[in-house]
Amino acid sequence: MSSPPLSPPAHAMHPTLPVSPPLRPEYELVLEAPGDLPLERALPLSRRLWQQGWLRKLVILVVLAVLWECAARFENNDLLLPTFSSTAQAFFAGIADGTLLSKAAVSLLLLLRGYVCGIAAAFALTTLAVSTQLGRDLLDTLTAMFNPLPAIALLPLALLWFGLGNGSLVFVLIHSVLWPLALNTYAGFRAVPETLRMAGRNYGLRGVRYVLFILVPAALPSILAGLKISWASAWRTLIAAELVFGASSGQGGLGWYIFQNRNELLTDRVFAGLAMVILIGLLIENIAFASLERITVRRWGMQH
Repeated sequence: MSSPPLSPPAHAMHPTLPVSPPLRPEYELVLEAPGDLPLERALPLSRRLWQQGWLRKLVILVVLAVLWECAARFENNDLLLPTFSSTAQAFFAGIADGTLLSKAAVSLLLLLRGYVCGIAAAFALTTLAVSTQLGRDLLDTLTAMFNPLPAIALLPLALLWFGLGNGSLVFVLIHSVLWPLALNTYAGFRAVPETLRMAGRNYGLRGVRYVLFILVPAALPSILAGLKISWASAWRTLIAAELVFGASSGQGGLGWYIFQNRNELLTDRVFAGLAMVILIGLLIENIAFASLERITVRRWGMQH
């Protein structure tokens, strides 16, 4: 049994009938130029300024300084807590006579040596870990053993092994850099998609070239996080180690400067040394690492 033929639509049989639903007329919306916007529609100046990150951080620092000044004046004991104004005077006096700058240069040069050596050791260990099963077992075992161990706890052994020299401090700095950086780098390597791994193998990349050209760019956010964590750990370790090492050898960097002024009960200089430690940390974090992230992972769209 055949089905009845389909009837044509109503507007085809009667061309004069309107189309349902009716067609909307086309139109063009002309946008106003940015310079023609009225002033009342623009953001207020205070709101535009508050959107600047550096200004918000500056406000936080000013508030902390005011709270410090109020607490010190309420305590009224310069030996326990000097005022912010007296600490600022001691800080700028140390900058003017070059004492703080020379001590900071000693600490930073020593930190750079240990930091670079720790990065090289972490890269070698993680390269071995992603290449062989024995390397993975070695990395898992060593990080489980030594990562929970405080670096400053190794300083007495380092003084016995390397003597009263910079070698002892470099040893504890390598320990504080190696394990957090190796863990973050290895975690980033394991998170690399398999398609990128296959692409690298198809191009014939093996060993160090495979790690440098495939794994490192893909795992760069994790590597940068490890670099920041290991930097902070190394900086804390160095200042703490200099308190002991400087007292033993009679010289040192910012840690020794803090220790010496504490013995002389110059609390404002102690706080000035601590302020220099904090200032260097802020500069490294907000200039060095922020610039590195901006020209790499943020530019490549890997991080927001």
